[in-house]
Amino acid sequence: MNQKLGKASIRPEQPVYILNSGSVVGTKEGQGPLGLLFDMVGEDDMFGCETWEEAESRLQKDAVYLALTKSGLQPEDVSFIFAGDLLGQSIATSFGISTYQIPLLGVYGACSTCGESLTLGVMSIAGGFADRVVCVTSSHFASAEKEFRFPLEYGNQRPLSASWTVTGSGAFVLGNEEALQSYRGKDISVTQKKENRARACITGMTVGKIVDYGLKDSMNMGACMAPAAASTLEQHFIDYGSQPEDYDKIITGDLGKVGQRVLIDLLRDKGYDISEQHMDCGIEIYDGDVQDTHAGGSGCGCSAVTLSAYVLKQLEEKNWKKVLFVPTGALLSKTRFNEGKSVPGIAHALVLETV
Repeated sequence: MNQKLGKASIRPEQPVYILNSGSVVGTKEGQGPLGLLFDMVGEDDMFGCETWEEAESRLQKDAVYLALTKSGLQPEDVSFIFAGDLLGQSIATSFGISTYQIPLLGVYGACSTCGESLTLGVMSIAGGFADRVVCVTSSHFASAEKEFRFPLEYGNQRPLSASWTVTGSGAFVLGNEEALQSYRGKDISVTQKKENRARACITGMTVGKIVDYGLKDSMNMGACMAPAAASTLEQHFIDYGSQPEDYDKIITGDLGKVGQRVLIDLLRDKGYDISEQHMDCGIEIYDGDVQDTHAGGSGCGCSAVTLSAYVLKQLEEKNWKKVLFVPTGALLSKTRFNEGKSVPGIAHALVLETV
């Protein structure tokens, strides 16, 4: 069976299951509206390490451990791990998960990395190249500010359009039908639900393309990413012959309040009204009235931890039956930005359904 659909979409012949997941966040995220849903909240944002970069590596290591443990798996049970982060040469990934000795395929999609890694994981399983894979990504407020903007010691002011990089990591164990049956038969600890069933299944994906509207403001990531999200959503609706009302929620990764308005307006111009279904992880993860995060949350960890802790919970409890999950990314290079170049965006969409 041809699993390609339309111009940019994929419909797996058999659904791929999210067997389980793990989420680790920092103190600010733990104080937000979703705080009680995360698996682990750090006592401080250093996570017992000496540098911010080492702390982010620890985030990934702990998230993968949680996802594997909750699935009743050992590292040797996993075929591949798809992982990435925001730092140069993906150092949070390479130093964070090296101890697991799982064959690694490193990915980079900026803040859309969760969507990219999940898409590649599904493709590897649907293509028969793996039975189980792990997908993980992370971000850290302090390491991201140091990498892309100004070190915290500089104390620069942030405009209201700026977002707050989420300190967090989300890891997901994906498996095929055989892996699901094996998972159901395991004697898993009390941390896992009694049914021992998958959290959700992934039934489709739309791979995004680079979209550049010429925006040059690194403090307005939402506006830079919104055109890419609109492009991917439009292509998804065309490829699948679907409409916004076919989904309980359409969930973008980290557009924030500014990007949300831009996205809704762009899609209305294309004939699609997503205002009733749209939700953004960057808006949900913080209490904007109390936590002073301006436009909302951002970073690789934003969509990953929100998916793990909140979105999958809604699917498990059948509050939602079918959602479109669209992590968004600003392909920001500090070198090109300092040379006066624009900030392109990209977004990938995945169809998640209840099991």
